Amino acid sequence: MNYYKVLSQQVYSVDKYRIVPIRYEDRFDIMKWRNEQMYHLRQSKLLSKQEQDNYFTNVVSKLYEQEQPNQILFSYLENDVCIGYGGLVHINWIDKHAEVSFIIDTELEKDFFEKHWSIYLKLIEEVAFENLHFHKLYVYAFDLRQYLYTVLQANNYFKDAVLKDHYFFNNSFIDVVIHSKINSK
Repeated sequence: MNYYKVLSQQVYSVDKYRIVPIRYEDRFDIMKWRNEQMYHLRQSKLLSKQEQDNYFTNVVSKLYEQEQPNQILFSYLENDVCIGYGGLVHINWIDKHAEVSFIIDTELEKDFFEKHWSIYLKLIEEVAFENLHFHKLYVYAFDLRQYLYTVLQANNYFKDAVLKDHYFFNNSFIDVVIHSKINSK
């Protein structure tokens, strides 16, 4: 298992779910899910296996040793099977905040979206608020999945901002909605 130098704890778990430093072996599952879910990601083209290998070799592998990486990525596991991935991205070490990133296996989206997002938020908040002592987390989302907002609000995230007509999708502009949570400790 890889280790993030910046983290004093590497594995976070609740029941049979856990997040671990992103595993190389999960890269093609992650690529598949990203390609299937491009509509809500900041990804403009399908990823190839070569591009995914290059990303893990040239970007991800360097994150582990950095004192202040710009992202900290995790594989999200049910037992030992990867069913999603995400992390803290666009980290701002001075202001102590980061964007929460997360996607799950496309097959689980329809029936288990709320469950996995809620579990994942609990785990990633432990990383951000308890281990790294960040002040704020936020979720940047294209206004395409209203059901995401329900999950965020149920987990005490508040609507922080709306960026009007910020994203061009299906020949029209749509809003970006940002939900945030402040560390209460």
